[in-house]
Amino acid sequence: MFKQLTVWAGLVATLFIGAPVQAFQERQSFDVSVTIPIHEAYVLPSEPDWMAQDQLLAWDLATSRLGRLRKNFDVKNLNGGVAARLGDVPYLLSGRDRIDLRVLFNRVPLTLDSTQILSADEAGMGRRVELEIAPIEPQGGYQGGSYYGTVHLMFDFLAP
Repeated sequence: MFKQLTVWAGLVATLFIGAPVQAFQERQSFDVSVTIPIHEAYVLPSEPDWMAQDQLLAWDLATSRLGRLRKNFDVKNLNGGVAARLGDVPYLLSGRDRIDLRVLFNRVPLTLDSTQILSADEAGMGRRVELEIAPIEPQGGYQGGSYYGTVHLMFDFLAP
């Protein structure tokens, strides 16, 4: 009997000594990916998804002025400069009241005619540039109401 107790005690001791070695493990794995643009030319918003949402020009109650919209774009063209233009006259409309908008890209005022916004040297290295959309106060001042509009930007990649 003593021999059986000794064997049994040895087995139990082995179980307790081996317990820390048999600790539970939990493993997690996940995929990682990145997309690096390989295009020779692009104009991309630096902040994704803002273009799919309405952009608000904030009203300043203290000054009775509309704010501006400022967003950054990454621009590159390995083969020459970059030009931009408006696809249509930009404005905000509320029934019969209208607020015209001034659009600057890389501090260059945009019109319906194509205007160079980056030289070939600047575009070849790639740059982050600012889009600024600012209201032009109407002659009679701003009139109350809900205003909506669309700004159409078009980019041309210039040949050297």
